Amino acid sequence: MIGADALFLPLCMIAAVVLRYGSVEPALDKALGAQIVFALLSLPVLGAAGLYRSVVRYMDLLVVWVSCLSLAIVVVLVFTLANVLDYRAVPRSSVLIFWFTASLYVILSRFFARAILRQAMRFDGRPRIRMAIYGAGSAGVQLSLSMKFSPEYKAVCFFDDRAELFGKTVAGMKVYSPAAFAEALRRLDVQQIVVAIPSMAAAERRRLITRLEGTGLPVKMLPGLVDLVSGQVRVSDIREVDVMDLLGRESVPPDHGLLARNIEGKCVLVTGAGGSIGSELCRQILTQGPARLVLLDHSEYLLYSIDQELQQMAQAEQVQAVLGSVLDEVLLRETIRRHGIQTVYHAAAYKHVPLVEANLREGLRNNVIGTLNVARAAADGDVEMCILISTDKAVRPTNVMGASKRASELIFQAAAQRVGARTCFAMVRFGNVLGSSGSVVPLFRRQIREGGPITITHPDIIRYFMLIPEAVQLVIQAGAMAKGGEVFVLDMGEPVKIIDLARTMIRLSGLTEKTADRPMGEIEIQCVGLRPGEKLFEELLIGEGAAFSEHPRILRAHERFIEPIALDAMLSALRLASDRGSARAMLAELQRMVPEYSLSAEMTALNSGFVQIPVELNITGTYG
Repeated sequence: MIGADALFLPLCMIAAVVLRYGSVEPALDKALGAQIVFALLSLPVLGAAGLYRSVVRYMDLLVVWVSCLSLAIVVVLVFTLANVLDYRAVPRSSVLIFWFTASLYVILSRFFARAILRQAMRFDGRPRIRMAIYGAGSAGVQLSLSMKFSPEYKAVCFFDDRAELFGKTVAGMKVYSPAAFAEALRRLDVQQIVVAIPSMAAAERRRLITRLEGTGLPVKMLPGLVDLVSGQVRVSDIREVDVMDLLGRESVPPDHGLLARNIEGKCVLVTGAGGSIGSELCRQILTQGPARLVLLDHSEYLLYSIDQELQQMAQAEQVQAVLGSVLDEVLLRETIRRHGIQTVYHAAAYKHVPLVEANLREGLRNNVIGTLNVARAAADGDVEMCILISTDKAVRPTNVMGASKRASELIFQAAAQRVGARTCFAMVRFGNVLGSSGSVVPLFRRQIREGGPITITHPDIIRYFMLIPEAVQLVIQAGAMAKGGEVFVLDMGEPVKIIDLARTMIRLSGLTEKTADRPMGEIEIQCVGLRPGEKLFEELLIGEGAAFSEHPRILRAHERFIEPIALDAMLSALRLASDRGSARAMLAELQRMVPEYSLSAEMTALNSGFVQIPVELNITGTYG
């Protein structure tokens, strides 16, 4: 650029003198050397303005302002020198004409070079994907401009719901109405659609995606406004349609008073801190200004990972990592005493249904005995608040994992009923969370990329879904409303039929389902059968006694509990059965504690000859 300017700026000065005189000969006779010197004064000024540091292919309209202002400074400088030196060989008016010709050259040369470089960037021998952008607002316009030099995508048109834009041209492309979908997509040979309306409400987004499914083209999304705070939209921001786009679920802003109530200025312990729920708990707790956050996990790798992440956010000594298991009651008591713990979030549990089913003893020890240890240590250590993270699988459980989590709830309920209890115990129950590697959406997406088949357990299976950050926010807020012994239930929205989710993801990928009626389809859905202990329908409430709370997404449930003395006897029997390693005895005690637990067919066959012992003691009551 410096070399080109050193050549062409003097020519611009000569052209300015030619325009002044209307002839070439007088211009060449009027101090040609001085004209060249005056023009070359522009180089250091343009350099000081940063024009030679700019990457040409990313230059924007700012170059117009910078060029015009810099050359105006040159004109002023030349006028000043001419007046000081009383130099009149070059007409003063030609210097003003030079400002116009040089500005025109600098601006046009940069944009011409940018166009050539962008064209070169796009050309790699591969055809670009022809993209239609739904949404002709600011986000859509920025995205279309970004695509102009993308090697992957080429924006060809806009779609928008606003009638005043129909037929208009925005960013060099025509805006079509949704009614013209079929014609425009066919005529322009559109291959993908991207929705670029970040401010769209969740329910509207769901309806739009449902409408776009009918085009048979892959559909992608721009992230929400929260993710676009920089105001810059890039091609790399385009993402796959997520299950949350399909749920149409609006997030509720958190109550910051509730978030901080049990955390701000307090010493907080999180068990299972390295897990998906535990680690997000730690992140959000740290934002509320705890005096100290203690992480407990038995996995060295997971504990190291979350500790390293949080140390980057925390002040010195604010985060402490403790390696150990909730089965070590001595460690729990010492941790609570040494750090002066005031709030405990108990997230440590084995949650994988088939693994716990196949490893009965370890699952019960960790989930039931571990919870008992946490409750005792919290009560004896005068902890102010102790919150259990539970699951919808605890409701009328059909598997060992769910029954063990219901037993955990009973432990916390009983702890709240003990005479003289100073610790407030409460439980928070919710369904499936998204965001982990085991989530169904990443699994389906990988299976679609690999050409199928998509595997589901049963065509009628349904599940509730929630994002981990939202679930954790609600857990913290629910705990802040606890009075003692409540079971808080999170509003998970509407349940989703898994096979419908799979079919939607196939259509949004621009593919078709392979069925007996459509043998030429690309992706097949296979039902592989329910896993041991798995239910078709998950529930969130055992009884009907749910009431609204201070938060619109949190319910208070009033459910049966077991009197503390009777529960102690059952837990002692379960511990004894565990120590003996008798699967039949452990299942007998578990079902005695959780009578609504129905054994799976596999476990029933494994424990043939099992006789359920009826509970004759009057051990149940109603909370509240």
